[in-house]
Amino acid sequence: MLLTAHGAHREPRAGSPRVLFVRADRPITGEQTTLPVIGRSTGPGGVRWLRVMLPGRPDGSTGWIIQDGTRELLADWRITVDLAARRLQVYHDGRSMRIFQVVIGKPSTPTPTGQFFVEETVQMPVGHPGGPFALALSARSNALQEFEGGPGQIAIHGREDLGGTLGAAESHGCIRLATTSIDWLAARIDPGTPVKVYAGTPTR
Repeated sequence: MLLTAHGAHREPRAGSPRVLFVRADRPITGEQTTLPVIGRSTGPGGVRWLRVMLPGRPDGSTGWIIQDGTRELLADWRITVDLAARRLQVYHDGRSMRIFQVVIGKPSTPTPTGQFFVEETVQMPVGHPGGPFALALSARSNALQEFEGGPGQIAIHGREDLGGTLGAAESHGCIRLATTSIDWLAARIDPGTPVKVYAGTPTR
């Protein structure tokens, strides 16, 4: 978790090119920014660095941030999305907890694959499209540079005022769940939770 804003660098040293400036809070909810740590290093002068996953384009970006000004959290939940099976699976401490059928992106606006994470959890106003909750991901659409004024950000969200048949490929790239399913997820999943989206093997 970031306690202060950080510059993310290409290498673990201050003189390395900066690839992104990361705010200490998220733009929609104001939640503290939480980035998954995938590596560690000690640079010149004994400065400790963390290699972290970054939000935004290009998908799957990583960078190095100084450890000072961060607080370590334990990520005991993770999510996988099998696009071929149209299935989302939730794990806690390595144990499968729930499997949900989902709506995925249609062929013209496919759901991107890769290693992502939850940026923030957004509670929607009653009746808002995609409600009642959205888990905004670090992923961005490869087909839409922007959508309804936003950056083409991919989310796991509900189907309110959107519909979509569970198990179908009908969305603009986001992953839609039944209301009871997204309610269950939103009550448990925190920012920084890893999310793997993969093509899988087509079901017969």
